[in-house]
Amino acid sequence: MFYSSGASSLDREVSLMLASASRTDVTGTLYGLIVPHAGYAYSGVTAAHAFTLLRDRNFSTIVIVSPSHREYFRGISVYPGRAYRTPFGDLPVNPELRDALVAGDKVISVSALGHATEHAIEVQLPFIQKVAHGVTILPVVIGEQAREYCFHLGTRLAGILRGKNALLVASSDLSHYHPYDDATRLDAVVAERIRRFDAVKLMDDLESERCEACGGGPVVSVMLAAKALGATRTAILHQCNSGDITGDRSAVVGYISAAILGTA
Repeated sequence: MFYSSGASSLDREVSLMLASASRTDVTGTLYGLIVPHAGYAYSGVTAAHAFTLLRDRNFSTIVIVSPSHREYFRGISVYPGRAYRTPFGDLPVNPELRDALVAGDKVISVSALGHATEHAIEVQLPFIQKVAHGVTILPVVIGEQAREYCFHLGTRLAGILRGKNALLVASSDLSHYHPYDDATRLDAVVAERIRRFDAVKLMDDLESERCEACGGGPVVSVMLAAKALGATRTAILHQCNSGDITGDRSAVVGYISAAILGTA
């Protein structure tokens, strides 16, 4: 539904998006990425601006945190299976990190809830397979994006990833189906919180409806975890909305990509 189902056509699609993404001069240790998850025709280039940074960096595991669009459940789920499969092949799940994340936890569990029909993790995987060979993944879905769950996940991720060669990825689009100017104002709030690396105020703004992001909870969790691991700043890489792509500005969806960084 979100990208080509054939390996050769998907390879061309992803390669073109990566080639069209301008190489931002991003320096320092890369702790995390914030990337959109719409169909590639809409947000693929925005995502490519983030994933192109992985060409020059090596990670053992990529932790992908997403919202649940189609299945409501309380708590947080980590995929129980062996791998996620795309037209490029299988991306294995890291069982050691999965076990560590759920060990003794009452909020995070090993479960297929939120994974079977969820696209927010799936759309990231072909990019990862093109630019980060040999990695494992840890697919995490937040069912209910309550403050306590998002903060808890951030703390748990920081605890299990300390000393590991891992990258955090938050999968999120921005506001949905507002007129262009209204969407621009809403999305500017999220962008400013990301730019200031302020997860707590982003959570405040999401709760008070000063802004929107369908994966706002994952963004909060990943920023909190990255900061606990040593990240000190962010860099906005690309931002647009569907109106910029299609020309229809009556009801748009917003997209942003960003890097979460530390010192060199």
